[in-house]
Amino acid sequence: MTTPTADSLSSADVTGSSWPAILTWRAHSAPRMESVRVQLNGKRIKAAGRIIGGECDEHPAFSASYDLVTDESGVTKRLSVRAAVASGEKQVSISRDSEGYWLVDDGSPTRSSFGGALDVELVWSPFFNTLAIRRLGLQTNPADHQVPVVYVGLPVLTARAETLSYSRGPHEFEVVSPVGTSAVSVDSDGFVADYRGLAERI
Repeated sequence: MTTPTADSLSSADVTGSSWPAILTWRAHSAPRMESVRVQLNGKRIKAAGRIIGGECDEHPAFSASYDLVTDESGVTKRLSVRAAVASGEKQVSISRDSEGYWLVDDGSPTRSSFGGALDVELVWSPFFNTLAIRRLGLQTNPADHQVPVVYVGLPVLTARAETLSYSRGPHEFEVVSPVGTSAVSVDSDGFVADYRGLAERI
């Protein structure tokens, strides 16, 4: 048995002493990757990432960048996303106020509770599944949860209310989302290592 060196460790081997860190995922069956720089302070997360996708049956060729900040409880405070396709660019900013309402500004601001959501979800992003998992502490105390989210589509940047379902298993979570049902494994910090059918950490 060989001991991995620092040079051989992938982003899936990140430990609590390694923050800030860059995490990268590769889609299983689509031409798409995500990479994000993550800073942690307790449950507080600050993240800046990018998703790049080639044209396929699931989506046109696009690139998207995002910036996310949560509060000390892991509840999302702000998310800004910019997406580009061949025909042009769009951007949206989403923020949650002290009354629990979300302001979605894509040029025509709207305000909604989004069903009491505390988290945001960006389609095709393994990283955003981390938000509810860490906020609820599911990586150490697995349990079944129904999680309302502000669900953001790519590359169109629409925002709508959705509910994700997290069910505990012996080694993985079963996650039910608008794109289907899948098994999800996480590391000791609650970051997605493998999202079956979507992407894996590299």
